[in-house]
Amino acid sequence: MQANGQSFEIMLVAGEASGDGHGAALAREMQKVIPEAHLFGMGGQVMAKAGVEILFDAAKISVMGGVEVITRLPVIFSAFRALKNALRARRPALVILIDLPDFNLRLAKLAKNLGIPVLYYITPQVWAWRAGRVKTLGERTDRLAVILPFEEGFFRARGVAAHYVGHPLLDHEPARLSPEEFRTRLGIAEDALCIGLLPGSRQRELKSLLPVFLQAAALLRQRRPEKLVFLLPLASTLKEADLEAAGLRQYRGALDIRVVTADHRALMACCRAAMAASGTVTLELALADTPMVVCYKLAPISYFLGKMLIHVPFFSLVNLIAEKKVVPELLQRQVSAETIAASLSPLVDDGPARHETLSGLELVRARLGSPGASVRVAKMAKAVTGPKWQAGQDERR
Repeated sequence: MQANGQSFEIMLVAGEASGDGHGAALAREMQKVIPEAHLFGMGGQVMAKAGVEILFDAAKISVMGGVEVITRLPVIFSAFRALKNALRARRPALVILIDLPDFNLRLAKLAKNLGIPVLYYITPQVWAWRAGRVKTLGERTDRLAVILPFEEGFFRARGVAAHYVGHPLLDHEPARLSPEEFRTRLGIAEDALCIGLLPGSRQRELKSLLPVFLQAAALLRQRRPEKLVFLLPLASTLKEADLEAAGLRQYRGALDIRVVTADHRALMACCRAAMAASGTVTLELALADTPMVVCYKLAPISYFLGKMLIHVPFFSLVNLIAEKKVVPELLQRQVSAETIAASLSPLVDDGPARHETLSGLELVRARLGSPGASVRVAKMAKAVTGPKWQAGQDERR
């Protein structure tokens, strides 16, 4: 099919906000590498601004799991039906799937049945759990573009074509403010130490971790001689009222806490150390050279089930990439104010624990490699479309 005078089309499918951002970055690079292609699919406002024709707004299917998934099923089915119909009618030269595994693996099966090549960017973490999906990925995709350095070897050892393209975090623009400028903007004294409180961007994480982070902050304030300022970023998915309801209101008078709504990368670089939820934020802290204590806490039944299904030596991405313990990890009952404060304090001091952690973070940054994930995926897309792209070129001559 031809769209807007283009020789062929490529479908991009992304889900939540992070996928929308990665999809937009990829779309901008693809317009440079394959300017003849028309991009369409599912995404959000960021992908739309990057020039992708949006058939279905990904924000409508963004869910957390459990009951919320059930209530959104009609919308999820509508999204799948819209993309299924577009695949059959428009027969794109390539489908690029970005994260969103349960939805995208079903779409990959449909695309393969139609003879359409599939490139999967930011793959499911099958190395941690549900390893049976490795076979599914191999059957339903043509190439995998993976973003963690150890994933390439994992998939290739199991006969699946995977290529490490680098982590998209490396492509983010640097912080707009230096640590000094950031401190000045917030009115933080030069002699104060900043400690980050990063409980995550989801309601479940916030309710589980922020109360204990605040308790740990209070202990640090009691025990340490320095003036401490605690920096709490407000995620775009949350409101300040959510922070207040999760315990912030109780500590407003007792602690110097600054809620930060922007410049989160500058916030991380400004911190002497941080307590953080497990997830991508730990890599952001590593890139900012900020030592951290990583915490993960689930509902008891979820932890019980996960313990049987998940088999990895570490749960934080920092330690997984380093293949050794670089930062302290606290899991379930270990996530207490006393343990967090005791684990974080040595990372604040200018001693062996801090120096070893900083050395480990340097290793993580080195293993992540260089920027350019979106460029590499765009070039992979061009290679996968191969003959169809060349045919389009010949047709335009």
